[in-house]
Amino acid sequence: MQVVPYKKEDKSKKEQVATMFNNISHRYDFLNHTLSMGIDILWRRKAIRLLKPFKPETVLDIATGTGDFALEAVKLNPKKIVGVDIAEGMLTVGRQKIARKGLLDLIELAYGDSENLAFADNKFDVITVGFGVRNFENLRQGLREMYRVTRAGGHVMIIEFSRPAKFPVKQLYNFYFKAILPKIGRLVSRDNAAYAYLPESVAAFPDGENFIQILRETGYKEAKWIPLTFGISSIYWARK
Repeated sequence: MQVVPYKKEDKSKKEQVATMFNNISHRYDFLNHTLSMGIDILWRRKAIRLLKPFKPETVLDIATGTGDFALEAVKLNPKKIVGVDIAEGMLTVGRQKIARKGLLDLIELAYGDSENLAFADNKFDVITVGFGVRNFENLRQGLREMYRVTRAGGHVMIIEFSRPAKFPVKQLYNFYFKAILPKIGRLVSRDNAAYAYLPESVAAFPDGENFIQILRETGYKEAKWIPLTFGISSIYWARK
């Protein structure tokens, strides 16, 4: 059974996720950085540093949201960055951020379905996904599409929440995610489901070695798993 934001609605996970992010897009950046205490910014920076030696010219950021990962990818000095997302509200906020930084010629944000990407095979040197793969309706289909549009030898860099296993981080993490974060999220975003869905979707995601195995099954090579900040998040890094 799939985890969805609005359990009483008879819509697909994809439709519900798009609705949820459209609902919270106006407060997303504030909530995202506040609730993570800014650590999410450091996680993206680390991921981009790992990609720098490969000097990619083309970058695709899937589930780009308001464009934070796409903006961080500017440090790679690519020729083009494309970000795609299914929530137009998030894309609107992202385009405004990119325009303020004068980067509209470098970064393009567009509607895009991770499970049916509108790009040719072998098009991108690097694909990034920040906190988005657990929202895929069909995880393996999304990963196969990412594989298809990555050039041979190119890299996929995924950041996703994990479930820490060690005491006391596990206990503190569970308390924060289940008791504190949903209440703050509801108060600020005014969407009762959005920040209840977050811990539920993290709990349902096959993290760690389980996700590495799925990457291998969908064709990726040299899959690596790098825990971040006591295991509350992870970088997954693989090559086509």
